[in-house]
Amino acid sequence: MLKHRGFPGRLPGTDFQFTIRRANPKGVTPITRRERFRDRKPADRRADAAFMEALWQNFGDQPFERGNLDAGRLSWLFEREVIAAEDPFDPASYDALLVIDADAARMSFPDIFDGVR
Repeated sequence: MLKHRGFPGRLPGTDFQFTIRRANPKGVTPITRRERFRDRKPADRRADAAFMEALWQNFGDQPFERGNLDAGRLSWLFEREVIAAEDPFDPASYDALLVIDADAARMSFPDIFDGVR
């Protein structure tokens, strides 16, 4: 499992984690699409925005390996702002390649992408 050095481990001041420390010995948690409903808590929305900003700062529009990125946090963005970069895609692999859909990310998180082309 690739560890993304320099990637924030969590949203500061909260328990929203962005990375995991070690591989799960029972098996990899698969990435699945989670629905984001309009009535989500503001803290959840801040965590999504902070995670998206960290992804953009670390990877930009280039494909990246899932590695130690938290599956639960990725699932809130999966198949919208973060999409599979390979076909076939294995959602239960630490080696799976993902990529940011910059257009979708700009629409969902305009504050992060102000002035970014």
